[in-house]
Amino acid sequence: MQLPTKEEEVRQAGAVAIVNQASGAGLFEGRARTLALAACFCAMFCVVGISLWGLPFYYDFMVTDFGWTRAQVTSGNAFSKLLIGPLFGFLAGWFVDRFGPRKLMIAGILLAGLALIGLGSVSTLPLFYFFYLLNALGYVCGGPLPAQVVVSRWFEKSRGKAMGLAYLGIGFGGACAPWISAFLYRHYGWQVALKVLGLLIIVISLPLVAVMKDAPARPTAETGADSNIGGAFRTLALWLIIVGSMCSIAAVSGAQQNLKLLLSLDRHFDQNAAARILSLVLAFSIVGRLLMGWLADRISKKYVMLLIYILVAISIPLLFLGKSYGEIAGAAAIFGIALGGDYMIIPLMTAEIFGIRFLGRLMGVILTAGGVAEALSPWWIGRLRDASGNYQGGCMVLVGMALLGAVAVLLLPAHRRLA
Repeated sequence: MQLPTKEEEVRQAGAVAIVNQASGAGLFEGRARTLALAACFCAMFCVVGISLWGLPFYYDFMVTDFGWTRAQVTSGNAFSKLLIGPLFGFLAGWFVDRFGPRKLMIAGILLAGLALIGLGSVSTLPLFYFFYLLNALGYVCGGPLPAQVVVSRWFEKSRGKAMGLAYLGIGFGGACAPWISAFLYRHYGWQVALKVLGLLIIVISLPLVAVMKDAPARPTAETGADSNIGGAFRTLALWLIIVGSMCSIAAVSGAQQNLKLLLSLDRHFDQNAAARILSLVLAFSIVGRLLMGWLADRISKKYVMLLIYILVAISIPLLFLGKSYGEIAGAAAIFGIALGGDYMIIPLMTAEIFGIRFLGRLMGVILTAGGVAEALSPWWIGRLRDASGNYQGGCMVLVGMALLGAVAVLLLPAHRRLA
């Protein structure tokens, strides 16, 4: 039996060291990836689920206590998104691409928490608008934009599933917020309830995001027009994504932001019944995110996006024109599934067509445009309700926007196209 030479022993030892090093790096990266996903889940739970989707629960209290109109209570969202989105949306995307998303997410979480604490202390419209501005800035810095980039950078093969898991935070947060709010309202009043929610946002999400690691830089093979951000803006596909997402987000936001007002002031549901409907929407959004994330890994993301937009168009008239609790609850389930996939599919479709090199900046533009639609739609629907005395006209407007978004999606390429 021939013994290995000294040179062979050195080579073997080096090979073992390389394998061990790779295994250690892989284990570390796996833990960091899991932590990043958990941090994104918590950020979405708080900054979007509680702070964005939880606030409409309080609109009817402001109408009855302060004498504000529906247009006024929904205009806080409009005013803040129109001012903050265009000013900070693209800047936030550039910051994420340049410095990584973690620092921006920390700032966003703190701003969102302080905004709700402040909204629990207001009694005048100027202060209401000021703290809604902070809330919008928290959403831009700590919400979907940085979380989408975190997930897209850490995950490649199972990006759709990972994005779906991160977006589950919105569903769980939005489903919990009405129940927490109803409980706190019964015992302490709605203003204390808002302050407690603000503290919960910081306590729940800040620790994980603070210890999260940004994804390491990876070599990329993206070439051609798609790897150049200027080239992306010269493509029809990007503008179709912008128009389609604006229309669908407008439809979803216009319906969701006015839903508590409809249930409480028009249908005369009590607070617990209204909380059940709102919670049902966000609970079924969990199903929607899991389902649409699973589908996005298996079939063309274009057709998943189209399915979501059609479900939005179908569910809104059922939700607004239903008379009984059972009819509205059934519509809420369908609407929740559509809502669950709506925001999640946008970064997946964008990454599918343009890659991830400039995803932060592209999503900054797309989400800024979506923020304008998200701002104007609830206010417009609220004004239509104030003028007509019912939501029928507003309902038809929302359905038309959802269908227009579906047409834009139909014109998108099904797969990525390199120049």
